[in-house]
Amino acid sequence: MAQVTHGTGTQVADHGGGVHSIRVPIPDNPLGHTLVHLVDTDRGPVLIDTGWDDPASWDTLVAGLSALGTAVTDIHGVVITHHHPDHHGLSGQVREASGAWIAMHEADTSIVRRTRESEPGTWLDYLVRKLAAVGAPDDHLAPLRAARSGGWLRTLPGLRAALPDREIVPGELLGLAGRRLRAVWTPGHTPGHVCLHLEERHPAGLEGNGRLFSGDHLLPGISPHIGLYEDPDDTAVTDPLGDYLASLERIGRLGVAEVLPAHQHAFTDAGGRVRELLDHHEERLTGLLALLATPLTPWQLAERMEWNRPWEQIPHGSRSIAVSEAESHLRRLVKLGRAEAVPGGPPVTYIAV
Repeated sequence: MAQVTHGTGTQVADHGGGVHSIRVPIPDNPLGHTLVHLVDTDRGPVLIDTGWDDPASWDTLVAGLSALGTAVTDIHGVVITHHHPDHHGLSGQVREASGAWIAMHEADTSIVRRTRESEPGTWLDYLVRKLAAVGAPDDHLAPLRAARSGGWLRTLPGLRAALPDREIVPGELLGLAGRRLRAVWTPGHTPGHVCLHLEERHPAGLEGNGRLFSGDHLLPGISPHIGLYEDPDDTAVTDPLGDYLASLERIGRLGVAEVLPAHQHAFTDAGGRVRELLDHHEERLTGLLALLATPLTPWQLAERMEWNRPWEQIPHGSRSIAVSEAESHLRRLVKLGRAEAVPGGPPVTYIAV
């Protein structure tokens, strides 16, 4: 892989076989950037993900395309791995500039549609109720209530994300002229997350079954966030962690030669990374069972779980995300019959069985 820093400071990479990537920055985020991939097709270049909706990110994307000998006006289509704003944020601007189509799995398109149609405060009201039910203290809920009354909700990312105009159908080849790119549904990180299997011989001759654009599903050095699927109107009990683990095994069976993720860097040995992540979550579930020797609320469990920093140093918004991840692990333990809710509450408590 050849990586070049353009005169503007934009980093682009040539992955061979008509595939390139552009490092598009994510403002004020420890992930740093999204790797937006450019795939040449017989009808013009196609983007896989687009990056965060921010002027600096847009300028970087435009500069990166220029460094690769094309322009945003030339983009034929946009394939989105999932609806999160660091992946789907700039899709609307790309479509406005080029007339490109946008494709996404229907489960994530539904989230985009619901977000666009809902009053911004609806989701926050739901979040406050939900956090209170799982044991969040008042000092965590107070800023959320203040935001609800303060009117700044309309500045949140993703509220006006572009509605896709094509559906990604799992198992089917995308209609990319001259390429074989097959959609693999990998729910977990989001309900409609997809990986994209490029069923073509590796350009450097690496052994394996083509290449995989893995979005956030399979990353070389970090585990993606697996939280609950938020839908205030849906009472179904989901199992995102169970979905994610099953999706990991599905990807492991592909036997790809190389993985092109949306963050960090390209890597080989997808099967080895899948096993690491499966082991990581099994170890985490086992550790949580030890914590649940006495009843705990999901909030109390999150306070005691291991994160990348002490709980006291985790910012307010990230604590809500951490609690959602604790809940997804609890859902998995309950489904496996290894934990159960204790009668009473709210707030709800759980105990190992």
